[in-house]
Amino acid sequence: MNQAIGFIGTGQMATALATGFLKTNTLKPNQLFGYDISTAALLKFAAATGGTAADSVKSIVGNSQIVFLSVKPQQMNQVLHEIEKVHLPVKEKLWITIAAGLPLATYLKELGTAARIVRVMPNTPCLVGEGALGFCASEGATAEDKTLAKELLETVGFVAEFPERQLNAVTGLSGSGPAIVYMLIEAMADGGVKMGLARNTAQNLAAQTVLGSAKVVLQTGEHPGALKDKVCSPRGTTIYGVHSLEKDGFRSAVINAVEAATRRSNELGSE
Repeated sequence: MNQAIGFIGTGQMATALATGFLKTNTLKPNQLFGYDISTAALLKFAAATGGTAADSVKSIVGNSQIVFLSVKPQQMNQVLHEIEKVHLPVKEKLWITIAAGLPLATYLKELGTAARIVRVMPNTPCLVGEGALGFCASEGATAEDKTLAKELLETVGFVAEFPERQLNAVTGLSGSGPAIVYMLIEAMADGGVKMGLARNTAQNLAAQTVLGSAKVVLQTGEHPGALKDKVCSPRGTTIYGVHSLEKDGFRSAVINAVEAATRRSNELGSE
């Protein structure tokens, strides 16, 4: 692509996305710009990507055709006010936001109803090119804008479009989901240690088991319940373990966690 990309906010997720674009030769380092109020974060971004460290929001907006808004939700209003001061026709830019919980209306209020905006919910596995990302777009965004955004995001993982009303549920499931999986891996490893395995060995076994099981679900397309049944032989070890999980409310706890995270995402949009 021949367009420049700028990041306002250069934290971990911004760096993961930019690195994905570079690894797939989607763009060159000289097409990449970043700005952050944290000098340390900005320098780290520039060192990791080879991109240019800009000195202001104005510089990012002036030099980039695609602008990623990658600051925390609580900082977004200030960023949007800074963008307003630039006084450039907002329709000239494609704005891509990765802030959790903030609806398109938040951006349209400041940038104008004609603004071309794509709202994305990424997750931390984008760091290793295995993210799960959901997005929606404003009415001002064209079909070409959505295609371009999807192609960019696919450099770091699986991408799907959703109606905006579902994006907070995406946040609760795949956005917050990695923490649930990390806790599962930690707990499985703890179980292995309790039963005599070395910590490092137990952790590697647990992580690889989660990775392999996820690949089976994705590659076969089979229902997880059916795959679970295939592992549970009569009076075998696995069905005893499954029974223990059911007694302890494992599935209900996970469902409750996704629901709680989704509700919190809803709240962020009104704070």
